[in-house]
Amino acid sequence: MIVEPIVPDMNWPVPPSLADSMKDMYDLWVFLDGRMVRGAEAGISVWDHGLLYGDGIYEGIRAYDGRLFKLEAHLARLFDSARAIQLTMPMTPEQFAGAIIATLQANNLKDAHIRPVVTRGPGKPGLDPRRVIRSSVLVLASDAPLTFGDKAIRLLTSAIRRKAPLSIDGRIKSLNYLDNIMAKLQSNAFGADDALLLDPSGFVVEATASNIFLVKNGKLTTPALTAALPGITRQVVLEIAAEGMGGVLESSVSLSDLYTADEVFIAGTASEIVAVGEIDGRTIADGKTGPLTAILQKKYRELTQTSGILFLKNMER
Repeated sequence: MIVEPIVPDMNWPVPPSLADSMKDMYDLWVFLDGRMVRGAEAGISVWDHGLLYGDGIYEGIRAYDGRLFKLEAHLARLFDSARAIQLTMPMTPEQFAGAIIATLQANNLKDAHIRPVVTRGPGKPGLDPRRVIRSSVLVLASDAPLTFGDKAIRLLTSAIRRKAPLSIDGRIKSLNYLDNIMAKLQSNAFGADDALLLDPSGFVVEATASNIFLVKNGKLTTPALTAALPGITRQVVLEIAAEGMGGVLESSVSLSDLYTADEVFIAGTASEIVAVGEIDGRTIADGKTGPLTAILQKKYRELTQTSGILFLKNMER
């Protein structure tokens, strides 16, 4: 091996649209281990086990017109994930809520996507968590349009199998999303909007960042939580459906169940509720948003505007 003494040029070309959007991100304030720093200056140690091994957890939360939607549920799931991987939380749920609100206020954001992150923290190389000094906390908040907008989307079934429950529990929202990313790469390659993941038995689990539902003969069904993440938006759909739609059946779901459904939709914080018009080249019903999906979309958006924790302090509505 011949070692080159000259450091290669790392100034790779960046698409102008991405470069401009990143400039905006660099100007935002970030909560980092108890203090506010600019995005351009915020950073974690290169020895952080969250970076080296994906050893950490996170949440994705939305704010709507000065209201934090389902904040308590998101923080409860964050702390459940921490307990599952024996990660010591350096802050209480109330302190996390305060850090989230402070970050939104620092950036004067009324509508935003918020990402609290807790890593195992910096320490000596090696998988053993006992090598770590302390955990690290970040709270990021930024403008974020809905992932897919309002149009019906196209899904591709990925060859990647969801590991849960054979190894990593699907209930843990960890920093290690490599299986989801590989599934997303497949959907990108085939021109689909997103990918479906199956469990080792071949049953449907979820999309890469959202839960999935189907409607057949007026009845709602969603995969049981054997391998899927217990989505907060998923739970909201269950609650809405329980009030006047006959509830939701949680059971094993096959691809054929989806192919032959009257309606299919995904549900997640980043995407909200979005109709699925096509799966693996098969058009679902007429390929458009179905009537039950449209009702759920309307009820969900009404909830986001009327419930949640107000944080508009010294901010103009």
